[in-house]
Amino acid sequence: MEYQHLKWQVEGQVAIITFHRPEVFHSFNRSMALEMQHALDMCKAEHIRAVLIQGEGKAFCAGQDLAEVTGPNPPSFQTILSEHYNPIIERICALPKPVIAAVNGVAAGAGANIALACDIVLASSQAAFIQAFSKIGLVPDSGGSYFLPRLVGYQKALGLMLTGDRVSAEEAERMGMIYRVLPAESFHADGLAMAHQLSNMPTHALALTKQMMRQSMQSNLHEQLRLEEAMQIEAGQTADYHEGVQAFMQKRKPVFSGK
Repeated sequence: MEYQHLKWQVEGQVAIITFHRPEVFHSFNRSMALEMQHALDMCKAEHIRAVLIQGEGKAFCAGQDLAEVTGPNPPSFQTILSEHYNPIIERICALPKPVIAAVNGVAAGAGANIALACDIVLASSQAAFIQAFSKIGLVPDSGGSYFLPRLVGYQKALGLMLTGDRVSAEEAERMGMIYRVLPAESFHADGLAMAHQLSNMPTHALALTKQMMRQSMQSNLHEQLRLEEAMQIEAGQTADYHEGVQAFMQKRKPVFSGK
């Protein structure tokens, strides 16, 4: 598939998906949403062991392209959510490898919530997050009402959704919305370095950890202990576990294969 609104490349074992509609701050239309779903499906390939999602230039993603919904024959909200955004969020969450959002600039509306659905969110010191829905009489979507309160708490999440306040990268890190703020001048290099770091780690164990943490959002303690037990047994049967133990015993750096 040839992409018009995304850039796709693989560097080493890292897939890099770059939003590429700079004239509208990488806001989504139907074509871009379907391209994003296809790109995430491509990330299932075994040789890809980490995924980096970023925007090009000044913005990360401004959410929905309002020109599409106000133009002739606009898609319905049901179509936009069920066929565009929800499949993107579900793919990110289900992908059995770490997905990093490298938020280089403004992430607003669905753009902010796509970032928050990722496993690790890095932000440039020039980035900002906005739950912009209330500004135009809409409600949060793209998983925002699920992820944001679990990241920052009910009161903070609801306040940000009702007011649509702009949150700086530093404030987002302070409240636990994101993992880390990085300097703007080295942001892309630093984000890619983390992706490469993760791609050289024991991929299967990382995938199990991701699945376990996602499940913890809706499990009780008994269920989670049983899940930890099952997943630890599975992790203990991998080649990477045996390599990690051997490397530790031999006082050398492990070489993980992702298997």
